[in-house]
Amino acid sequence: AWVGQHWATDEDHVFVNLGDGTYSHSGSLAIRAAVTSGAKMTYKILYNDAVAMTGGQHVESGQTPAQIAQQVEAEGVKTIVIVTEDPTRYAGVKNLPRSVKIFDREDLEDVQVMLRSTPGVSVMIYDQMCATEKRRRSKRGIIAPDRVRVIINTEVCEGCGDCSIKSNCLSVEPVETELGRKRRINQSSCNTDLSCLTGFCPSFVTVKDGEPAWTGEVRREFDASNLPLPETPSLAAPWNVLFTGVGGTGVTTVAAVLAMAAHVDGNAASSLDMTGLAQKGGPVLSHIRFAREPEDISTGRVPPASADLIIACDLVVAAGGDALLLMDPTRTAAYANSDVTPTSEFIRNRSKRFESDLLAGRVKRQARDFGAFDAEALAVGYLHDAIYTNMIMVGYSWQKGAVPVSLRGLYRAIRLNGTKVDDNMAAFNIGRIAAAAPERLATQHDPRGHLEPKTLDELIDDRATRLTAYQNAAYAQAYRDAVTRVRSAEEAADLGDKLTRAAATYAYKLMAYKDEYEVARLYTDGSFAAQLASQFKGGKLRFWLAPPIMSKKDSHGHLKKKHFGGWMMLGFKLLTKLKGLRETPFDLFGRTEERKMERALRDTYLETLETLASGLTAKNHAVAVAIAEVPDEIRGYGHVKEAAVAVASETEAALWKGWPTGDMPKAKTTLIAAE
Repeated sequence: AWVGQHWATDEDHVFVNLGDGTYSHSGSLAIRAAVTSGAKMTYKILYNDAVAMTGGQHVESGQTPAQIAQQVEAEGVKTIVIVTEDPTRYAGVKNLPRSVKIFDREDLEDVQVMLRSTPGVSVMIYDQMCATEKRRRSKRGIIAPDRVRVIINTEVCEGCGDCSIKSNCLSVEPVETELGRKRRINQSSCNTDLSCLTGFCPSFVTVKDGEPAWTGEVRREFDASNLPLPETPSLAAPWNVLFTGVGGTGVTTVAAVLAMAAHVDGNAASSLDMTGLAQKGGPVLSHIRFAREPEDISTGRVPPASADLIIACDLVVAAGGDALLLMDPTRTAAYANSDVTPTSEFIRNRSKRFESDLLAGRVKRQARDFGAFDAEALAVGYLHDAIYTNMIMVGYSWQKGAVPVSLRGLYRAIRLNGTKVDDNMAAFNIGRIAAAAPERLATQHDPRGHLEPKTLDELIDDRATRLTAYQNAAYAQAYRDAVTRVRSAEEAADLGDKLTRAAATYAYKLMAYKDEYEVARLYTDGSFAAQLASQFKGGKLRFWLAPPIMSKKDSHGHLKKKHFGGWMMLGFKLLTKLKGLRETPFDLFGRTEERKMERALRDTYLETLETLASGLTAKNHAVAVAIAEVPDEIRGYGHVKEAAVAVASETEAALWKGWPTGDMPKAKTTLIAAE
């Protein structure tokens, strides 16, 4: 389109995205036409060795990046660059045109700025294997698994979400902790892309050549014997099953196993997968229809209001319109995994929450029979991999008598699939036990965290104890005194404890700002060692940090992270012992602008609590709580924290306009122009 319109617009340049598969079958002709037109544009050719949109097939031409560079150069492209995760791979490539320059993917933005000012047509070849395909091939044993894994120290993490934004990765998941929502790496779904490491945060650690913590352990015992065999549905009429889940978790594979089990039984079955952008973690709906004879199945899709069974491996997808449309309250049985998988919305909104109870209620209203349990926790607890959640759900649904295949047929189909046979058989049996005799299974903990609410006194005592460890008992007492003043004012006005809770939570947050001493303490107080031991054993550690004294800056003036070896733990231990220097004339770290800002935030907040307590009334209580909760938005380190402070300051300024009258600021109306 740009070839035809570039001469008629003030827009100077555009980027055009092109996959290597599209380039192979027709995209090269578009580049030829662009060169002929004289348009100023850059083609970004993603060389990922897979047609990701339609299932991960190999590109038919098999061209290498060097061959693509040769071809576009021959077509007349003057500026060609290659961006890759490992530039050293091109050290011995001999057939690469001399004019081609190689860049690390960390320099992507700078490279794009350079190309934007380049006359005519330019080409950037981005060389990196499709992350989803890489993980799939690793699980199948086609390629060796990556030797490097990532772990986030949740105590150091601030929950700012910068790592999610930088990586755009759904394996960077929320985890609920005593100090709020933070981040963790889901090792089951992680594709070891490692782009999350660029998130500006010292909580990231890589483990090279480490083994899973459970390597060599005997599988936790469970007994699936003596379970009653359910009466499976008759196929006098077609039986319709809808499987809902998230792309990359094996939904379509399990659907195919169910269809194969029907064939083993001598019946007919069809499986139709509605995947869309499922390769990127999007919704998947697999329609599975069972019948006695093939001619009884007139269409692959389950007709509206005709689902006999919903296997909801993901409640977000099951509670969506596409799935609910297929349900009938008098006909449909629905069985769900109660744990909600984070969606792409969590990447854009770090505070996004999906309430599983609300989603479950939406599905339950449309079902004649409903059951929900934490299948993912069972998969992780017993089999150490969330990928088995789907097969556990199949076992549960089968034991409920809602899957029209025999036990023999299912076992045979799992064996015919040929992948992780023993584990899949175990997962199926775990699901059966969860349905018929859940007391036989050990209690599992939600890997994304589950917290019981604390009383106000418990909250204050917990934070005071933490502040004693952070600095000393006097510092903790200053915290108690500040919170007590607010509590006395709120109790005197008989207004509950919402303001006091906010003060207790966020006074601690701003008083325990994470400087170098605190980050070091949180790495050496034993919590990180326990977290690491729960996931890996052995291996070499690397800590990804950006010390202001020795770190370079990028084109935006932000510090760039670099890695430090396991010896850094000795440095952390030394820094921990020096925490007494904090805010003294000998505190070298305390002179930076960031530390000055953090101290000012703390002192201003304590003054704010004094003001709120002295002028508190029933009328302005809501405004007081909102002001006290503003620090919730202040998260992160360095430039990330600075940006958060700027936003929080605007919010706080708007709230203060309603003090002491109690007027809440009006919500802003945002107009989004169509692009």
